Amino acid sequence: MWRFILSALIIWAGLHAYVFWRLGSIPLVARHLSPLRRWLLAALLWASFPLARWLTHRHLDALGVPLEFAANIWMGTLFLLFSTLLALEPLTLGGWLFRRAIPTLRTTAVAVALTLAGVALVQGLRAPTIQAEEITLPGLPPALDGLTLATISDLHLGTTHHEAWLRARIDQLHTLQADAILVVGDLVDSDVRRVEPLLPILKTLHAPLGVWAVYGNHDTFGGGERTAELIRAAGFRLLRDECAPLAPGLTLAGVDDLGLRRHTAADAVTRTLSGRPAGDGATILLSHTPMAAETAATHGAQLMLSGHTHAGQLWPFGELVRLVHPLFHGRYNVAGMQVYVSRGAGTWGPPMRLWQPGEIVLLRLRTGHPMPGTAQAQ
Repeated sequence: MWRFILSALIIWAGLHAYVFWRLGSIPLVARHLSPLRRWLLAALLWASFPLARWLTHRHLDALGVPLEFAANIWMGTLFLLFSTLLALEPLTLGGWLFRRAIPTLRTTAVAVALTLAGVALVQGLRAPTIQAEEITLPGLPPALDGLTLATISDLHLGTTHHEAWLRARIDQLHTLQADAILVVGDLVDSDVRRVEPLLPILKTLHAPLGVWAVYGNHDTFGGGERTAELIRAAGFRLLRDECAPLAPGLTLAGVDDLGLRRHTAADAVTRTLSGRPAGDGATILLSHTPMAAETAATHGAQLMLSGHTHAGQLWPFGELVRLVHPLFHGRYNVAGMQVYVSRGAGTWGPPMRLWQPGEIVLLRLRTGHPMPGTAQAQ
């Protein structure tokens, strides 16, 4: 964990160093900030995020929470500044070409980045869209044809998203009138203590076949077993490497976040799906991180639902995310099994989204042909 934190702080420092180095060549910045003041400002902005986390860890929320919100906005803005300024480097060969135009080019890059940051902040604060999908499930009993599942992931409650936002999401879900609601990880962001006051609101979430949930990586970071207690206290059925019947002929399987156990992810999926009830029917796997899909397909799942990627959340960060998670966003077919990866309803880090709006997915299940080697349930 400490190795990860140290690496993150070094990368965070590197982004600041590059951006403020290039800002020094912009006339407007040079006129108003001496090099000393510029680097002092860079140091203060670099310290904002770790300081905010330290304050909230010490339960100094009155200082830490607003500072963390501001630091998260700066995080997104810094990334866009880095991206636009870096895009100029090949064009100017690192500043060797078009020397007279470089101040203007870099000023333009900064203006574009700040404009995109404003657009991203507006998009990030908007309500998630509703994405309706119809999915045919082999083995689904005819009696369940037309069953609807509202799938929501990545709420990240407790840092940026609080009471009013949560109430609005619950209203959205209830408007869909789904037969069941599936919470596919990262209900909590970084501290379950901040989410526990929202328990009375979480308890209002309901559906005829129940509210089901699995662990995401942030649920673990946010409090481990305390998060599990919160989820269960809200009345959700938490699936932790286990299966349970949603309806006769339809099984839900859920795994704890696979990204935190990357080397044993396939084993966890195999073990979980081996616990399916004997007999015909369809199985849906809930896995926050879209991993081990081929294993899930091999062991009898017909549909896998995931989140985690946020579809990159803040373009062009998605191009990096796509390298790590080829199952990036939307529908896929993996070895005959269907996969849907959601962009998520909330945001992680910056409360910003650029060209990747949040979403809640409404799935309508349709009866398909039996899986090879099985008979259609009657």
